[in-house]
Amino acid sequence: MTLRTIFATTVLLFGSLTFNAHAQEPEPASAARNRAPVTFLQINDVYTVEPTDGLGGLARVATEKKQLAAAGHSPFLVIAGDFLSPSVASSVFKGEQMIAELNATGLDVATIGNHEFDFGDDVLIRRMREARFTWVVSNVVDAKTGEPIGNAVPYLVKTFGTLKVGFIGLCLNTLEVSGDKLTHTRIIDPIVAAKKYVPVLKQQGAQVVVAVTHLSYLTDRAMVEALPQIDLVIGGHEHYPITATVNRSLISKAGEDARYVARIDVNRRPNGALETFYELIPTSSAFGDDPDTAAVIDDYNAKLDKALETVAGVTRVPLEGRSQQMRSSETNLGNLVADAIRADAGTDIALTNAGSIRGNRVYPAGPLTRKTLIEMHPFDNVICKLAMSGRALLDVLNNGVAKLPLASGQFPQVSGLTMVVDTHAAVGSRVTEVRINGEALDLTASYTVAVPDFIFKGGDGYDMLAKQQVLVGPLYGDLITTALAQYVTAQGEVSPTAGGRITIR
Repeated sequence: MTLRTIFATTVLLFGSLTFNAHAQEPEPASAARNRAPVTFLQINDVYTVEPTDGLGGLARVATEKKQLAAAGHSPFLVIAGDFLSPSVASSVFKGEQMIAELNATGLDVATIGNHEFDFGDDVLIRRMREARFTWVVSNVVDAKTGEPIGNAVPYLVKTFGTLKVGFIGLCLNTLEVSGDKLTHTRIIDPIVAAKKYVPVLKQQGAQVVVAVTHLSYLTDRAMVEALPQIDLVIGGHEHYPITATVNRSLISKAGEDARYVARIDVNRRPNGALETFYELIPTSSAFGDDPDTAAVIDDYNAKLDKALETVAGVTRVPLEGRSQQMRSSETNLGNLVADAIRADAGTDIALTNAGSIRGNRVYPAGPLTRKTLIEMHPFDNVICKLAMSGRALLDVLNNGVAKLPLASGQFPQVSGLTMVVDTHAAVGSRVTEVRINGEALDLTASYTVAVPDFIFKGGDGYDMLAKQQVLVGPLYGDLITTALAQYVTAQGEVSPTAGGRITIR
């Protein structure tokens, strides 16, 4: 059973969990929960602000917060990174719309995720200054001054009734953030930063310590093992719900796109024991849309629709764009994007990391608008053209499949080649039977390869690409979104298939 399955099952089996250490006497959980002086509402990894498949929508989240306040609770809405990008709207507005919509939703605290850097740190700082909520960022600093990026604070202490709560905010410092996005910004090791600021929170009287993080689950776990003073991790980065206790600490991740909101009521009993009540709540139509938030969303949608509702072409078949399938197997949408990249660059082959293809849904057969094509690939990635040996290409392909059978963003969607992957073989030796346009791979031959600039610069572990001969670099290549639109327009009708390019055993 994978980590994902374990925690997803835990959430389904235990929709409401109570963690009550050293309770002296039993009492109804509802009474204890209602007594909690603070109710955290958690969302993370929000790329779509409206409902999909009946769940999600920031206007519903705003309603949930208002309903809790009306019922006498003290709701405190937190987002754990990844919301300025990627999305169709962000490709146009560079995250401006997300700040306006989260302002309307009533967001209280945010920390930074890797996708906040998609448009560079200068754009991020502009967006931060437009926010009416508080940015808590403990490990992302100005490279010259060492002060937190933008107008963020490195930590926050806030009182709810009789309870004093301290917050830190942590962003990952791994390859998901490429160095070219950090023109004057430095990301410190998150655990090092946590060790610096958690004692400060305790010195300032924090009775509960909350880490708002955009880290991998394994890093969150390592952090609370190193710092048992952290009571609660409100986390992001994984796109599926995770609820776990590590020693005395609760780690919560609420999935993506606000399809669920994690409600976490926290209190300290008179005997000092921490009392935490957890519930993962589906963001369904039962909440209704908050009109003020909906009005802001509608305004940006109208602006976007006007610009993007032109039809580029037609697909005769549904296009498989669900994240789990895209990041673990060949899909027809992955093939379409890779074919468009290869056609634009005129190369022997093309390879793109599956994590760059978005939407997380099956796109139905029918017209493909420019808006839909941007939704499929919402990043400003540029096509780079490289020359490399067959041996180097084999290393690239092996990196792409290194995490199988787990789904991962580095999984390759390809054009111009076929390969067999043995998931039981050692990492680095999994790819065999590679054929380039029907011919067996020659380890000593040179091939032209088109890739996104993100992985050319080392993203998703593809650091070997920067060592190859550059034919067209990031400053001169076409945008992938442009190449995709041109490819679909030139074809008029597309009907990509899947099967035969990547065989997984």
